[in-house]
Amino acid sequence: MKITQNNLFSRGMVAVLIAQFISALADNALLFAAIALLKTRIAPDWQTPLLQEFFVVAFILLAPFVGPFADTLPKGRVMLVANGLKFLGAAAMLSGLHPLLAYGMVGIGAAAYSPAKYGILSELVGADKLVKANSMMEGSTIVAILLGAVLGGLLADHSVSGALSAITACYLLAAITNLFIPRLAPAHKLEHFSPKVLVSDFIQALRTLFNNPDARFSLIGSSVFWGAGSTLRFLLVAWVPIALHIADLSTAANLSGAVAIGIAFGAFGAAKFVSLKTINRALPAGILIGALIMAFAFVHNLYLAILMLIIMGACGGFYVVPLNALLQERGHESVGSGHAIAVQNFFENFCMLMMIGFYTLLYRNHTPVIISTVAVGALVLFCISLLAYFRLKTNNRSL
Repeated sequence: MKITQNNLFSRGMVAVLIAQFISALADNALLFAAIALLKTRIAPDWQTPLLQEFFVVAFILLAPFVGPFADTLPKGRVMLVANGLKFLGAAAMLSGLHPLLAYGMVGIGAAAYSPAKYGILSELVGADKLVKANSMMEGSTIVAILLGAVLGGLLADHSVSGALSAITACYLLAAITNLFIPRLAPAHKLEHFSPKVLVSDFIQALRTLFNNPDARFSLIGSSVFWGAGSTLRFLLVAWVPIALHIADLSTAANLSGAVAIGIAFGAFGAAKFVSLKTINRALPAGILIGALIMAFAFVHNLYLAILMLIIMGACGGFYVVPLNALLQERGHESVGSGHAIAVQNFFENFCMLMMIGFYTLLYRNHTPVIISTVAVGALVLFCISLLAYFRLKTNNRSL
């Protein structure tokens, strides 16, 4: 049963947006609170980037199951359960569980939350308002990323336990907000929840998308971008004290926010100047990301660093937004949008796992942070340049 109101500001839509905002804010604040907690425990520095590894592994392992789980139950209740899992993870961290394990629990909730928050939009509004609904969701998420990173850094610098208490309360508030979402009928009830069948179905969808040149290009290209973005967050935590001689955590958090501002500008530019027919226009911006990361390693001025990160984010937004649109289109034509999102989550989080693992390896071997930053930038530059080369050569296309 679909809701009868086709209104962007219906009770259900407003509840979804508020819950998403609060949950995303808490997600981003929790990362910096967890980093601060590791520092207070005098944990080895190489454990810091492992936080993201423990978070994203749930997205990889649960990729075949979270989509069907979101479809077989009312999505508002799925979001409630997911925020409940995030609440338990944050509460466990506050209660003394090792930050890596507790952050992994939050990752399980986030993996379950992702397909439900996007899938419910098409059940709340009609096709004519779906693009606007997605824009509202993305807009609220970007603001939440900005505020979450900034508040997480500030609160953690003041009191780690206070920061964790506030974040735990945010997850609880997000779960309560989910109760105001109308109880819609499940999209696709499963007669039996067979892990073997679901895994087989997921592998088939993955093969179908990977055999499509456009979908393969989008999957690899967007995955490299998000892998680089996740790694950059941890690079900033290590880079700020060395390059800027600033010891607090809030500066690194604020610099992460600068990237998010840039992504918003880049996304706006992509909407104006790039279409699915002219998607190759996004490639130079993607290549530039790697070059900017390499150049950023040698910056020693805070304001120049902010400017470079905004430009880096703008290149990222201009690059990744068209790639996402291309995958949604090709996925809708072949395996369905739900399967496409699941496969994309798998690829992107696997790439995050690999790139952060690469950075962690450099960190464990005591590689200077400047060299580590250059190495990560060079890896991104090489991967996207190679992708662009084969894209243009194989399809005999031009920019």
